[in-house]
Amino acid sequence: MTGRVADQVDLIRSSRFRAEREAGWVELDRLITRTEKSGTVALSYEEAQSLASLYRQAMNSLSVARSISMDKALLAYLEALCARAYLVVYAPQESIRGAVARLFSHGIPRAVRRSALPLAVGFIAMFLGAVVGYLLYFQDPGWFFTFVPPEMSDGRVPGASVSYLRETLYETGGRDGESLGVFASFLFSHNTGIAIFIFALGVFATLPSFVLTFYNGLLLGAFFAMFAEAGLALDLFAWLSIHGVTELSAICVACAGGAQLGLAVLLPGNRTRGAALREAGHDAVKLIILAGLMLIVAAFVEGFLRQLVQGIGPRLLIGWGLGLAWLAWLALAGREPSSTSAQEPEADLR
Repeated sequence: MTGRVADQVDLIRSSRFRAEREAGWVELDRLITRTEKSGTVALSYEEAQSLASLYRQAMNSLSVARSISMDKALLAYLEALCARAYLVVYAPQESIRGAVARLFSHGIPRAVRRSALPLAVGFIAMFLGAVVGYLLYFQDPGWFFTFVPPEMSDGRVPGASVSYLRETLYETGGRDGESLGVFASFLFSHNTGIAIFIFALGVFATLPSFVLTFYNGLLLGAFFAMFAEAGLALDLFAWLSIHGVTELSAICVACAGGAQLGLAVLLPGNRTRGAALREAGHDAVKLIILAGLMLIVAAFVEGFLRQLVQGIGPRLLIGWGLGLAWLAWLALAGREPSSTSAQEPEADLR
């Protein structure tokens, strides 16, 4: 009998406690729901002030309810209400558009600047491959057929006439806008597949990504040597520059993303390999996003501008101008003023 009386007393106390404060909880729930749907920008200045004040009152109510052992249903309601209010008041409110803008204005450039060693792996692999391919060609032109698949050579092989080789660099082939668009789509899908493959294999101790990037360099070096032998080195350099500065850099960046993962496996430091891999994954993903963006631009340039722009000078200007634009963005974007950089290290703003 005594227990039943105690339960009735607790119920009366809970009902009175709720009646005195419920209006504030209902208003807080309304403001939270509105903010969850439309963000804090949907609130007026007075409503934002009211939200903060009602949140503090709800937290006080929860504290009191816990201390005097209110019924479980009331406690559960207040805990859920306060948790939702906390997320609205303190969690960062950012739209998808804002998150994407922040990724490109801060996330990707900072990830690139933190990835000096993996990027060095990618660019060194490409450079060494090109040098080796170039030297091997002049040692024995037969190496060309080892490195360059027949479907990629399109008749541009050792022994081809200089006039034919020159024609392949400047002849548009009568392509109209539609066919150029199809060609650009093919190049994008092909190059993206290569970049993803290089990136994905990097987790296996970096070596496969290095080897594949090195092979791309071999192909490039042998190709360049053949045109140089025909006296068309500058012509080919311009032909490659208009899209290759971006495209080849994208492949190196994809290699760097894979190397980022591989180095985390090889050199985890004081962390477990799993923890090192998860941490490296933040920057690695940003690098592969960058590589994808660069390949989109390269496919457009290769599919359209390279066919339409025929002069050596304009090709060099477009290609290396794009390269400088990429470099300026990645080197300068997302930097904080020196007065605040000490308080907010780059590594914390991923």
